[in-house]
Amino acid sequence: MAATESRAPRAESTCSIARTLEVLGERWTFLILREALSGVTRFADFRHALGVAPDVLSDRLATLVTAGVLEKQPYREPGSRVRFSYHVTPAGEELRLVLGALQQWGDEHRPLETGPTVVRRAADDERPVSVAFVDDTGAVVPLDRVKFLKTATYPT
Repeated sequence: MAATESRAPRAESTCSIARTLEVLGERWTFLILREALSGVTRFADFRHALGVAPDVLSDRLATLVTAGVLEKQPYREPGSRVRFSYHVTPAGEELRLVLGALQQWGDEHRPLETGPTVVRRAADDERPVSVAFVDDTGAVVPLDRVKFLKTATYPT
């Protein structure tokens, strides 16, 4: 998304996937979010971890802040000007599930010969976890038993 384009969802976007992609659909966004969820907060640290161009990083961070995924906070190191750090909001934290699903798919369908570089584990006992659809009773629903029902008309 060019820096001059609006970051707000378009009113005519009735599809929630399309509205989500307006925030998350750029090449670097999920990688920036991955780093933020791992504790990276400073611009220079994002650049170092990802090797992303500064203008691209600035634009993606601004998009994530505007969308409420990250929160911008000022800080100042002694003898330096005010800079900003970026912190994951509750809405951003919920995207951990989306990143987990992308990682799970990649591990299954695009695996490295050496195995995964990151594994998903429960924080309390480190048991393996996976991303799944869960119904209102808490039961896991197999993928072939999940369907998406339209409740509104949207462009295809």
